[in-house]
Amino acid sequence: MTKRHGYALLSALAALVVILSAVIYVTTTRGESTARGTVADNGPHHGSTVAPASAGTWVGAWSAAPAGAEPGTETLGMAGRSVRNVIHVGTGGTSARITLSNLYGQTPLTLTHASLAVSAGQNTAAARAETMRRLSFNGAASVVIPAGEQITSDAVRVNIPHDTDVLVTTYSPTPSGPVTYHPRARQLSYVAAGDRTEDATGTPFTAQTPFWRYLTALDVISHEADGTVVVFGDSITDGLTSTIGANRRWPDVLSQRLRAAVESGDQLPRYTVVNEGISGNQVLADGLGRPADNPSGLGRFGRDVLGRPNTKVVIIDLGINDILRNPRRADPNKITDGLRTLVRQAHARGLKVVGATLMPFQGHLGWTPSREIVREQVNAQIRSGNVFDAVVDFDTALRDPYAPHRLRPEYDSGDHLHPSDLGFHKMAEVFDLRTLRGAGQTEL
Repeated sequence: MTKRHGYALLSALAALVVILSAVIYVTTTRGESTARGTVADNGPHHGSTVAPASAGTWVGAWSAAPAGAEPGTETLGMAGRSVRNVIHVGTGGTSARITLSNLYGQTPLTLTHASLAVSAGQNTAAARAETMRRLSFNGAASVVIPAGEQITSDAVRVNIPHDTDVLVTTYSPTPSGPVTYHPRARQLSYVAAGDRTEDATGTPFTAQTPFWRYLTALDVISHEADGTVVVFGDSITDGLTSTIGANRRWPDVLSQRLRAAVESGDQLPRYTVVNEGISGNQVLADGLGRPADNPSGLGRFGRDVLGRPNTKVVIIDLGINDILRNPRRADPNKITDGLRTLVRQAHARGLKVVGATLMPFQGHLGWTPSREIVREQVNAQIRSGNVFDAVVDFDTALRDPYAPHRLRPEYDSGDHLHPSDLGFHKMAEVFDLRTLRGAGQTEL
């Protein structure tokens, strides 16, 4: 080979490298593949700039279990209206994706427009305009979700601060019902006539709603967390009696405690905390309907715990409704056997399980001496260490020392079953954060 030919070959190789580098650069700046879609540059709107691509861990930032079919939406659903769900995230991220559910729908749900934005403040329909992002689903702006199914959006780059509200808005032009919803959100969301999905002002959203509709999860790519803790329970976990719009459910407070402890230098895992409570939920029994409203803990554990991203620990506070809603005397062994089944499923996925004792409820309309005996028998098995990997003793922490079958008055919301805001704070306060160490993983 002559020198001239050698130089020509080297020049050609160099040019090829430049071309390939340009192709790779363009590809990576347009989108990066994820486990569930694409990180899309389909949205900054209102003149914003896209957050830079960055490595991180997918974690759950917020969740709400689909709990039933919304009454009154059987025929039209939310046709012709924009639904703006207001949710609160404890952990920030640089990219986000959402999950939408049509679990209780009897017909396909058509959504032609969906968006995500950081809220302009607390308890408002207004968004920070520079954060408004149009969402896509497998690259398309519209999506049809078959009855009984759910879908996860493509990921979109957006900087979401921790401890902030996020607005997720969907628009459906055609009738489809009933609406899959979470009825006791303890958070006001909003509805507007017409397609107002990317309206940042919030002005058209004149109707308020106490429900979360369609939306069941928000995940983020985070540099602040390495995994997810799922709190699995009933109305006490759902925060039924907590102050609306104040994020005082006990999992919210636990999330704040864990974050503060990690930031102060405590040697604790960096986990997010998400809430998978459903009011009225039981370990063993489903509600009515097909699919069942309020499905049992055994029936929904795979979806609401094992299906969450990068789960490390599950906290279970469940069983009181098995006692309250059983027309006969509930069998404490069946309840704890059901809890052990959940633990085995979690262990099969490498998860650690922390379980809670059942709190007292004397004074509640459903209390009887017989039911009190069952509660104490369930708690005895939980405390024995033969049910969960670790135990948080909410019973001891919140009961009245002078009347141990009752909640302490300052921790009682007034119905003698559900805690007050102070009671929820106490629950999070007595949780030993060290029990979160030594967990496994299930990455999705």
